[in-house]
Amino acid sequence: MSHVLMVTGLVAGGVGRHVAQLTRGLVGRGHTVTVACPAVVATGFALDDAGAAVVEVEVGPRPAPHRDHRAVTRIGEAMATADVVHAHGLRAGALSLAARRRRSRATGLSVPPLVVTHHNAAPDGPVAAAVHRALERVVVRGADVLLAVSPDLLERARRLGAGQAALAVVPATPRAPQRTVGEVRAGLGLDEGERLLVTVGRLAPQKGFDHLLDALGTLRGDQPRAVLVVAGEGPQRAALQRRIDREALPVHLLGAREDVPDLLSAADVVVSAARWEGQPVWLQEALAAGAPVVATDVGGTATVLGDAGLLVSETEPLVVAQALAEQVGLVLADPGLRAALAESSVARAAELPTVEEAVDAALAAYARAVHPQRPV
Repeated sequence: MSHVLMVTGLVAGGVGRHVAQLTRGLVGRGHTVTVACPAVVATGFALDDAGAAVVEVEVGPRPAPHRDHRAVTRIGEAMATADVVHAHGLRAGALSLAARRRRSRATGLSVPPLVVTHHNAAPDGPVAAAVHRALERVVVRGADVLLAVSPDLLERARRLGAGQAALAVVPATPRAPQRTVGEVRAGLGLDEGERLLVTVGRLAPQKGFDHLLDALGTLRGDQPRAVLVVAGEGPQRAALQRRIDREALPVHLLGAREDVPDLLSAADVVVSAARWEGQPVWLQEALAAGAPVVATDVGGTATVLGDAGLLVSETEPLVVAQALAEQVGLVLADPGLRAALAESSVARAAELPTVEEAVDAALAAYARAVHPQRPV
């Protein structure tokens, strides 16, 4: 490919970092990259610094006719010189499909093939979930190549009629801790005998923080005392803080943090209570930090952890909370188990794909979209 057009909406966290990773990697290999995205995304992920040309396009999380019409026009114009379009997320994929149709009808010219990375499962709520499912069917069938970030999304895409589908490669960018464990613990105000639990993620229902608070309530009677810190921001912050205060839970909501590798390296246990995950970058960072991991077995979490970590089935909320509490308590009480899990984390991290391999996988998908007879 000589010119790749990336299209993404209002994203945060792993999706934005993945777009930036691919952009830097492709530019580093001599390709031209244009990213059509909201201005805040371009700024937040330094896409200009990554070597991309940026086209400002407002791609919101929900349909909005006038805004979407403008977005389709802008994406169509950006397609004029592109060899392939790579959309991230269902909304970006749907708008890219519409832009291709409009451009083809208006000009009679051929349009570039479309690769879509499917990044998320259906949201909570019947209406939002129904809209998501409808959009998913359209995008899965319309994309030339569909990349899914987790095995369950890949299986679903194939059931829905994806012509060509494969598992996306979403690696973490290596980041070394900048402080010692002692410095991190001191900065968090931890006493010498307290154990540190760390979790990372947007404060939203998908991340299952309600399960985690339930589990903390069970752990409170155990010794030594366990303190949970949460790195992340989001719409549930106020509700979570009210519950933490009401129940006097040993939990600190740290907000958005730039020192996640430091926190992970200092953790006695890293815990994920998510209801769904793709290929969670922060858990990849936890493995690289040599942290013992306890996580719910959802989405692509098991794909990331492999044989490292302890997995809990995500079923009924009370069952999940109890299982998380039992597994975390087991790890905290057994230094030998913590050491073994730390060792397995480091070993697993060495097996995970690199950013270079992610760029290779993207280029292979682009080639498959342009030349369908080639394998992805």
